[in-house]
Amino acid sequence: MNETTRLPLLRERFFRRERRSAQAARRFTAEALAGWGLAETARADDVLLCVSELVTNALLHGVPPGRQLRLFLRYDVSALVVEVHDSGGGVPQVVHDGDEGGRGLLLVAALSDKWGVRERELGKAVWCEFGLP
Repeated sequence: MNETTRLPLLRERFFRRERRSAQAARRFTAEALAGWGLAETARADDVLLCVSELVTNALLHGVPPGRQLRLFLRYDVSALVVEVHDSGGGVPQVVHDGDEGGRGLLLVAALSDKWGVRERELGKAVWCEFGLP
């Protein structure tokens, strides 16, 4: 009866459909990592790169004009989950061919421990997870 329940730490923010939102999302994530004491961990750069890729993909392919995307971060001591919610259609997929673009999810798949796409009533949520020591 003396157990302490530790709730996950949460941060979220909405970003407009504009070019500078990817940089702003990365800065927002860096501030969250610093606040949680994770800025100097070995995975911090991987998290920041994946946030950049997921937000950029959402801005290019998932956020219709006049809409926003939502960046959601959840840290529960053993793992950090990044989710990017948009209101666009379609399911993003990893591109393996030699195209110049389209490698964002390939990076996310390589750098994170898990990733996936969850359909929502309107749009989707693309997420990735990082195990932390």
